[in-house]
Amino acid sequence: MKRIMYITLVFLLAACSSVPQSEFEQNLAIWQNADISHYKYDLWIGCFCIFSDEMPLTIEVQDGEVVSITKATGSLVDETDPSHEFFIKYATLDRLFASLEEDTASGAEQVTVSYDPIYGFPVEAYIDHSQQIADDELSLQVSNFEVLE
Repeated sequence: MKRIMYITLVFLLAACSSVPQSEFEQNLAIWQNADISHYKYDLWIGCFCIFSDEMPLTIEVQDGEVVSITKATGSLVDETDPSHEFFIKYATLDRLFASLEEDTASGAEQVTVSYDPIYGFPVEAYIDHSQQIADDELSLQVSNFEVLE
């Protein structure tokens, strides 16, 4: 009888105790559970880059695909744009999450992120791959998020 009670207690405790999720995982789940298929946002990318006068980018996404990327100057970013490959890495909020996860997994020395309290997506991120190297830092800011119909 004691053994049955012990086994039952072990199962109950195991069911009640779960591995706590990281802040990243919690916010990724919030974003995924929001199930937003069509949205736009402004993205400011701060780095030691030549395109700082083109910020912020306005990005529209539908069904996980980039509909458009527009520079602050009003010009569209297409595949011929020299910065396209760099911009496309952050051109959906899912890609932004993936990039931050990759930065953390690759051993960036500092990854600091704050999240939207409603939808969970990153609103500010600071990444420094090596504090011993100057000019490798990257800042990302998401603003003016809007769900589109």
